[in-house]
Amino acid sequence: MTVYIQKGLLKVNADLVEFIQKEVLPGLQVSEVHFWDSLSKITHEFGPENRALLAKRLNLQEQIDAWNVAHQGKFEVAEYKSFLMDIGYLVPEGEDFKITTRNVDKEVSTKAGPQLVVPAANARFSLNAANARWGSLYDALYGTDVISDEGGAEKTAKHNPIRAAKVIAYGRDFLDTHFPLANASHKQVTGYEISDKQLSAKLADGTSTQLVNAEQLLGYQGEQSAPSSILINHNHLRVAIEIDRESLIGKSDAAGIKDITLESALTNIQDFEDSVVAVDANEKIHVYRNWLGLMKGDLSETIEKGGKVSQRILKADKIYTDLTGNDFSVKARSLLFCRNVGHLMTNPAVIDKDGLEIQEGIMDALVSCLIALHDINKTSFHSNSVNGNIYIVKPKMHGPEEVAFANTLFDAVEDALGLKRDTIKIGVMDEERRTTVNLKECIRAVKSRIVFINTGFLDRTGDEIHTSMLLGPIVPKGEMKSQPWIQAYEDWNVDVGLACGFSGVAQIGKGMWAIPDEMADMMEQKIAHPLSGANTAWVPSPTGATLHAIHYHQVDVYGRQADLAQRARANVDDILTVPLLKNPAELTPEAIEKDLNNNAQGLLGYVVRWVDLGMGASKVPNIDNIGLMEDRATLRISSQHICNWLEHNILTESQVRASLEKMAVIVDQQNEHDPKYQAMSKDFDNSLAFKAALDLVFKGKTQPNGYTEPLLHEYRAKFNEAQK
Repeated sequence: MTVYIQKGLLKVNADLVEFIQKEVLPGLQVSEVHFWDSLSKITHEFGPENRALLAKRLNLQEQIDAWNVAHQGKFEVAEYKSFLMDIGYLVPEGEDFKITTRNVDKEVSTKAGPQLVVPAANARFSLNAANARWGSLYDALYGTDVISDEGGAEKTAKHNPIRAAKVIAYGRDFLDTHFPLANASHKQVTGYEISDKQLSAKLADGTSTQLVNAEQLLGYQGEQSAPSSILINHNHLRVAIEIDRESLIGKSDAAGIKDITLESALTNIQDFEDSVVAVDANEKIHVYRNWLGLMKGDLSETIEKGGKVSQRILKADKIYTDLTGNDFSVKARSLLFCRNVGHLMTNPAVIDKDGLEIQEGIMDALVSCLIALHDINKTSFHSNSVNGNIYIVKPKMHGPEEVAFANTLFDAVEDALGLKRDTIKIGVMDEERRTTVNLKECIRAVKSRIVFINTGFLDRTGDEIHTSMLLGPIVPKGEMKSQPWIQAYEDWNVDVGLACGFSGVAQIGKGMWAIPDEMADMMEQKIAHPLSGANTAWVPSPTGATLHAIHYHQVDVYGRQADLAQRARANVDDILTVPLLKNPAELTPEAIEKDLNNNAQGLLGYVVRWVDLGMGASKVPNIDNIGLMEDRATLRISSQHICNWLEHNILTESQVRASLEKMAVIVDQQNEHDPKYQAMSKDFDNSLAFKAALDLVFKGKTQPNGYTEPLLHEYRAKFNEAQK
């Protein structure tokens, strides 16, 4: 039985009360009475407005649904656009402006590089991401398919010198391209030293040379005559040449280089949302506790690997000596954002005076910022924001009103915690259709605190399908990325961000590379993100971050942004062109079955881990046994796409049920190695995960904006209750 404690007008889960009292508040100048009074005041002031905004979402969708039914088979974008203006879905665009955000940490404002997103519920992942500021190029190359296996270079259990030679050659090519020596190659170097405030490279013929650009040298570790690490800089990204002639690699290297380390994940998002399962107070406390450990700097996790036990902690800053002989520190950790939940969900951890569960986004705002005071007050040796900011990403907002609501909420949190205005910086995820088409006005609503916008193909596609559910059948999922709206959407996000003055101030982001085992393909394709003008993009792992960092050496993003700012802005009419299937009769039964099975397998593979195992994000094998990084956004597409084809009679209910049962057998086989896994196909009628999957499809049309959270939370809560 859940125990609640009265805190003013609130009833609060006893475990949450104890967590705040005993773990969060010690060391802060905030009393327990003040915190709960503040939460009560903010809850009762902002809760009704939050619920009213959600009601408006539903009202707009009802009007769109009616229009869609009336216009089946006769869609015209001009008429559609006029209708959206009439109902207030599309708002008038105001005069031009520039954001006024100030005091932004350089990882966000002036440095372009990769961004990791990790579930804050997993301490090991959180620590790995926080420590991914620097990564080994040699390890990233040796362990992935970026280096081919040809010529005896296979990845073997023991060190393979042939593969290592390929890695070293790649590293030298990287140095030659971005840190060239005058009239020589790094491949010819037999030793490095610091001489006359320059990097001196000794060559095999006894001569020496220097960097073409001497200003690239920032500092060193060790002795000038025999440095152990040489810090160099290109495109605002630092690289370290690591030297150790006694190491496995260094002793066979002419220059003694054991590794090249790259500044990699400049920022990362510690996620409370799509990649996390937190349906009750205890699961929510677990998320908050890991965030607290990151902000205090004492988060640790015991790791057992290969029979060895180790303790993973946050890395300490590195100390280098500059060219004048003075020491300086180099940050060893990524700058951490915290992704709060959106406006939709509630949580039973707190009950308001009317007996309603607290809006979870309101709870997140105050609790995550209270925790971040440990960093703001510099009680931690491992500081996060050097400039004293709290970085909150706010997802799944619909239009300027909802963004303005978040801004006012953050004002109230700052006042409650005694913070200066705009200490809380906001990231606005451009992943819902009403935010996309009104992006300029969304940015205006937070123009003094915004530091981040990004595109997200997955949630954005889910919303695209749900918004147009009744208009007609949508194209097969595999064809979605080739539709006119998606490229216009990607360009629009960059165009609007640049027009609003983001360059040199804030991040313009792009989405995830979802196939973590296919890094060669990532290296070929993901350079498109910096070329598009994005100064950050999501990667699935620290290894992916190190490899993707190379793209930011290859592309001068800020120069690229200056060029792109001159182009014509993308056309909103293209964004509003619904990706309708023009001739459903041309779909063969085989093509329909293939698309259905693909969606059904992906849906089940994710849902069963969410409901039964409490995993909000993981590498889930697809129907071809290729591991894909999945979270709720991918589920939203799969469930909504099946629902759409059901609605328009491309699929039948019996066909969908048969596919789900067939794919459940496959998913069970893919997970049979997990001793905690509960097979769905043994008892479909009593499998909560399977029943959740059915509801996600057959109730998908009535789910708010096609979100999967309400049903997932319902079934996870049932699972938790059954375990008691």
